[in-house]
Amino acid sequence: MIRIALGQLEVIPGRPDLNSSAMLRMIGEARNQQADMIIFPEMSIPGYLLGDTWEQDAFLRDCEYYGQQIIAASNEITILFGNVAIDWTKRGDDGRVRKFNAFHVAQQGKLAGGDNFPYPFRIKTLHANYREFDDTRHFFSLRKLAAELHTTVDQLLQPVQITLGNRVLSVGCILCEDGWSDDYFTKPIDILSQNHSIDLLVNISSSPFTLGKNNKRNRVFSKEARDINTPLIYVNNVGLQNNGKTVYTFDGCSTVYCPDGEIAAYCSPFTAQVLTIDVSLSGSCHNLPDTTAITADNTIDRLFQAVSYGTGKFLQSIGMNRVVIGVSGGIDSAVAAALYTHVLGPENILLVNMPSLYNSETTKGLAAKLAENLGCRYVIIPIQPSVDLTLEQLRTASLVNPRTGETSKLTVTGFMTENLQARDRSSRVLAGLAAAFGGGFTCNANKCELTVGYSTLYGDQAGFLAALADLWKYQVYELAHYFNTAVYHREVIPQQTITIVPSAELSFDQSVDEGKGDPLVYPYHDYLFRAFMEYWNRATPEDILLWYQQGILEEKLGCAPNLAKQLFATPTAFIDDLERWWKLYTGLAVAKRIQAPPVLAVSRRAYGFDHREAQNMTYFTKRYQELKAELLRGESYV
Repeated sequence: MIRIALGQLEVIPGRPDLNSSAMLRMIGEARNQQADMIIFPEMSIPGYLLGDTWEQDAFLRDCEYYGQQIIAASNEITILFGNVAIDWTKRGDDGRVRKFNAFHVAQQGKLAGGDNFPYPFRIKTLHANYREFDDTRHFFSLRKLAAELHTTVDQLLQPVQITLGNRVLSVGCILCEDGWSDDYFTKPIDILSQNHSIDLLVNISSSPFTLGKNNKRNRVFSKEARDINTPLIYVNNVGLQNNGKTVYTFDGCSTVYCPDGEIAAYCSPFTAQVLTIDVSLSGSCHNLPDTTAITADNTIDRLFQAVSYGTGKFLQSIGMNRVVIGVSGGIDSAVAAALYTHVLGPENILLVNMPSLYNSETTKGLAAKLAENLGCRYVIIPIQPSVDLTLEQLRTASLVNPRTGETSKLTVTGFMTENLQARDRSSRVLAGLAAAFGGGFTCNANKCELTVGYSTLYGDQAGFLAALADLWKYQVYELAHYFNTAVYHREVIPQQTITIVPSAELSFDQSVDEGKGDPLVYPYHDYLFRAFMEYWNRATPEDILLWYQQGILEEKLGCAPNLAKQLFATPTAFIDDLERWWKLYTGLAVAKRIQAPPVLAVSRRAYGFDHREAQNMTYFTKRYQELKAELLRGESYV
């Protein structure tokens, strides 16, 4: 039996000074709890998602310096932690100094593990290069090191021997992706367990939150512990990190898996803590009374927790404590208002309604009711006078050809007028109010809108953060109910806001009082767009048309049965709708997304760095054209 402390650290990216200080405090806490060892996450000193900060030698030297402080603190306790390791004598594939994503084991003021490995630390074997990860851009892997040394990964994958009391333990040191090896030819845990006797397996990770991810991890890691009949300790960090366009929360959920695969201890999600547990190196174990009950992480509770935690941490990281929100009376802005009020308090929120002649008394009243319910300051700034002025200036402007002296006039269409309203609200009113209020203004777009660019560039797609832009419309509605029932415990978001037809109210054709609204049918398009964007093997119109032809479309998309037949009377109507949105998704919407604010990620794939896009022409595959022709021929025979 050994006493192990899980150091579930809030890692602040790019601040090795703050991280090492927090680690030293946790080490002291673990000592007070008489722990034999404390385990910290992957890259616990520098942080993980740092962009090209990894190219700064001065920063790397600081990481080494603060790492030495942690090593020096290991006189009375064994410390396992993640840090960048540097071989200053060698170069990586990019021609810069060679860096490793490394696992350090410190005992008695020095590093262990140099007796059976080229370095006194262990390095990551499998480098993730999907979603938010870009490991090979910066780090040298164990697989590359094996090739350079003319040896094998099997020979290099060695446990670290540590001494606890009178016993020598063989510890398998695994870094994050090394435990998710199903899709790799090299399987580090299998290699370690087949070639060595392992007493303890430790996986230090920096794993961002994704809805449902921990449920899968528990299945995978429980099986790994059971297969090798060895305790497996998983330690993850909490906090917020980003790679520019996408912002990730880290939920921790550090876990102790027993040799029989059962879970013995589980750290609270989104909470920095030291959890100390006595771990048996053989046999089964049971839940301890002070551990947190394991809950599913694909529920609305966890979604709310991730969004509110991430929003709060983002505001804290940029030093913003006051926010302006444009509220229309609709669901997206109402949920955004409830979210930011919960995070910052009503005294730091300014809600503004910006009606034009197209806004109904219904939605104007709902916006005012929302502000009253939340207790936020509220202002009404009509935009019609400024919109009319701009329209008049455009219509009367004379375009002069300097060579011929000829003049011409501009044609201002209804669509242009709609976009002008959205830009006037954001670029003029919200930006001006935010400056006067001493804060920033939000982007309230949801993921369905972002997918097809159903938002105005420099208009309602502007803002400092798109906190809801990784939520499909149905999730926005779920959050609205959750805010009323579980967060505020009263109706802060008016029920009519939840039931009213979603509408931009930019023309009389979008009158909510007449039941007119957005062209998006969210119960269908949410799921269609999710197939385009989130599926691991992302769907294209070819897949959609094939599923439609086979009668399995709704099953594949996960939406309500027979929905396509209810919405589209003919194959022509179905194809027209499909092509309309695919052209936008792969066309103009890409340009809009590139200029969109950072997105707070909660799903299996979020827009931004997680979803790397190029501005290419829209393409329909050869097989799609064939399927389309078959369906249209069949329709013509009816």
